[in-house]
Amino acid sequence: MKNLKLKLLTYFIIIFILSTSSQHFINQVKADVYNGEDLALAILTDPSFLIDCSYENTDNQNKQGIVLSSLGSIQPTHGTTFAMLSTGIAGCQIATTGEENPGDERGTWFKGEYGYPRDEVTLIMELQVPNFYHYIFYDIQFFSTEYPEYVGTKFNDKLTVSVDSPSQGISNYIFDVNSGYFVMDANDIGGSGFDIFSQDGNPSDVDLVDRNIRNPGADGGASDLIQIGGFYHPISPNEIITVTFNLIDSGDNLFDSAVFIDNLLFAGYATTNIIARNTVEDINSGDVENNDILEYTISITNTGNALQHDYDGNEYENPIPLNTTFINGSERATNGLINYDPIKRNITWNGEIPGENTITIKYNVSVNQNASNNALISNQGIVYWDSNGTIGNDAIEYTDDPNVDDGIDLDDDGMTLDDDPTVSRVICYETPNYLIEDFTDDTFQNNATQSYFSRKWFETSNELFGNVFEVSENYRYLTSNSFKTKIRSSNYSQYWNYTLSDINNSVIKSWEIWFRCGNTSEDSDLYLNFKDPNGANIIKLKFDYSYADLNDPNNWLLELSFLKPNGQWYKLWSDYEYGYLYDDWYKIKVENHGTNDIIYSLNRSGTGLVYSITHENLGKPLTDLSFIEWSSTKNPNVCSLFFWDDHRIDLINN
Repeated sequence: MKNLKLKLLTYFIIIFILSTSSQHFINQVKADVYNGEDLALAILTDPSFLIDCSYENTDNQNKQGIVLSSLGSIQPTHGTTFAMLSTGIAGCQIATTGEENPGDERGTWFKGEYGYPRDEVTLIMELQVPNFYHYIFYDIQFFSTEYPEYVGTKFNDKLTVSVDSPSQGISNYIFDVNSGYFVMDANDIGGSGFDIFSQDGNPSDVDLVDRNIRNPGADGGASDLIQIGGFYHPISPNEIITVTFNLIDSGDNLFDSAVFIDNLLFAGYATTNIIARNTVEDINSGDVENNDILEYTISITNTGNALQHDYDGNEYENPIPLNTTFINGSERATNGLINYDPIKRNITWNGEIPGENTITIKYNVSVNQNASNNALISNQGIVYWDSNGTIGNDAIEYTDDPNVDDGIDLDDDGMTLDDDPTVSRVICYETPNYLIEDFTDDTFQNNATQSYFSRKWFETSNELFGNVFEVSENYRYLTSNSFKTKIRSSNYSQYWNYTLSDINNSVIKSWEIWFRCGNTSEDSDLYLNFKDPNGANIIKLKFDYSYADLNDPNNWLLELSFLKPNGQWYKLWSDYEYGYLYDDWYKIKVENHGTNDIIYSLNRSGTGLVYSITHENLGKPLTDLSFIEWSSTKNPNVCSLFFWDDHRIDLINN
């Protein structure tokens, strides 16, 4: 019996718990009381924006706010729900509880017709602004029973939407019956609860109302549904803002108003994107020399569509290049504030850059008088900018073009000027006294080129078929490579080209080269025709295998000659018998002497000068040398190779 009683007791306890839980579950499902989070989530297009929220109302039962999926003709503008706030019961079928005065809730919920506090409801949300968004929007519609009889009076219920942005300050939008937004009456807002009509057809005073349509007689009204673009608040990306919706009775507590809110979202997606470039111009033209004036032009472009603000700190800094002196007063910019700090030797700029706009900065420097020969002048600036729309500059951009490789090693670490990163480079040097091509940095079996501080002054043609005209690594005089030639008349002429205008506009004072020739050949010749830019001859040299050794028909003897103005050839004698050139290294040198004369000289390795003579040139000075044409008038089967090395030209400034 005892066990039975215990079982029955347990049974009743279980039934009680289940019935209580079931009733609690039913109450939860049927709940019509909403808190701030319910209201906020019904409004937001993206719930991840929400950080915190709060909700306050005069009604201690929280019936001044409601989440709805529809209300008569009112439908959500985003998603499946919207929120309504009211100074009475939100979402009522009719904005009155049956009292004589429409909208009068005092009999059921509120106290005092004209006393305080006024009927009021407030929803506050803290929201996280996502990257790159600059505005907040929402859809809104205001309803009131104050309309139409109390337009222009003190009975002017008011909705205030306030957005507090740390970067943009507080912005407010206010709706009320007197604001002029009210353009709808009860006929236009069926099922809203504000579609009420005066029973006597004359809503000029306090009336008994119902929902029977009468014209005239509409005793409630509303604004348009104001959607995206109607109202907006400025904000900044990544900040936390506070959004407040506040609705309050004004003048009395009798007549209710309400507001529809939905589709709260961030818009105005806009970014900044900065590209900076720096160019330099030598105002004095030509190559950079001591005391020349250099003008730097910096272009900073905002290719994005958002404004790059003038934040604290500099938007641009540019240390003045080494080996230069700033020219006071030369700094200028298309807008903003530019300044030069003589202590730090630094240009600074502060200002805004609108979207899809460019600002230009210019300044001048002079190359120092004591800048050493070959001194390098390099310039780099830095732009500080806002890459993510936060308040302040978080990114940097160098005035450099990463797509351009200038190929110059700045500090022997394998990095180029652009890699370092530097944008402009100029080389300051005096005119060199001479230039040498020793073929050591040229590629075997290719043509030869030679530069002086990135300025190419010498280049050969490259014969791939027929003649031999290429760099050789198998035979040399003093260096690791030489240049090898074998020319026949059956093939094309070949060329050595000179570009000396890039070397401070220099010209040739003398030309010389070491060469070696064998004596195993047939009847053959080789001509070196020195020409000006127009192709006119300056001098002509001839290597001629003319006289065979009687003891060996294939062992021809070589003579070197130059052409006189009268058309005759004049022999340059070696120190061997009869002045022939035997298998050895020789140096031929031609040099300007006065205006019309050329000094021809021949040296032999280990012996020195073996012959020299001064004679007239062909009518053009050696200073006009532009290229040498290599050719032959004969076509032997056995043709001797020539090797050329340690080519040197002495210069004078033109």
